[in-house]
Amino acid sequence: MSTVLILAEHDGQQLNQSTAKALTAAKALNPEKIDLLVFADDPQAVAEQATSLDGVNTVYTITTTDNQWRLAAAIAPTIARLGGQYSHVFGPSTTFGKDVMPRVAALLGVNQVSDVMQVLDDHTFKRPIYAGNAIITVNTPANKPVVATIRTASFKPAESGSGTASIESLPFDNPASHTRFVKLESGDSERPDLQTASKVVSGGRGVGSAENFQLIYDLADKLGAATGASRAAVDAGFVPNDMQVGQTGKIIAPDLYMAIGISGAIQHLTGIKDAGTIVAINKDPEAPIFEVADIGLAGDLFKIVPELLEKL
Repeated sequence: MSTVLILAEHDGQQLNQSTAKALTAAKALNPEKIDLLVFADDPQAVAEQATSLDGVNTVYTITTTDNQWRLAAAIAPTIARLGGQYSHVFGPSTTFGKDVMPRVAALLGVNQVSDVMQVLDDHTFKRPIYAGNAIITVNTPANKPVVATIRTASFKPAESGSGTASIESLPFDNPASHTRFVKLESGDSERPDLQTASKVVSGGRGVGSAENFQLIYDLADKLGAATGASRAAVDAGFVPNDMQVGQTGKIIAPDLYMAIGISGAIQHLTGIKDAGTIVAINKDPEAPIFEVADIGLAGDLFKIVPELLEKL
């Protein structure tokens, strides 16, 4: 029987929904047990939230200092030490997971399976390649632990509220004295998290400038949505890169995705293909975004968006 260790993602206070989605992937293995691992300077609050997730046996807490839990170099050795006792070690395919899990795989001497979108059996998984244009089946060695990142857009979050997991404390290994946490800079902090939000409003090059992006922010605030952007908008300096959606940005699956002034390059479409409803606003009626949009408005965004704001 398989056993799974999941690296929990959080912001220091709240457990990120990506953890619950990784748990759903783990449950597809029908494992003997699933344990969660929480690193934090004060892990108790996050650990208590994790205990309510259905299917978790034990939540292990590891107390760090000086925000070391944010550093892949600091926490990877401990994860690898513990992960060697499990058949599978999962982390979310988010910015955090993509930073930490390759180090864990290297320390365990195995190849990482990236962006798992379907679990077929203990050692067989499906993942996208070529910007999501093809899906491959990956087989891993049966005699080695599986280290994988879970594509959160492909799994629903596990149910919360019915779990009865216990909490246990473990020691922290930190041989990485060459790296330290300095500060965290993050935009859009008062809006929902981009990777887990049910509604997202994104702007592209067509928005024109950083000042014009206020239209995107205003619409998002009206809808209670997160804000995103295309790579073109990020490269142009309109918004910070943590808002980028797409192949080289964040892969998301909101119930509603609004693409405003975004042409729809294949790299961007890769990041939104699992969205429930896609609404596109673009002045070019031939823009590729309209091929995937459920609702499309061909027109001037500087007229359409203010009208939408008046109606909301």
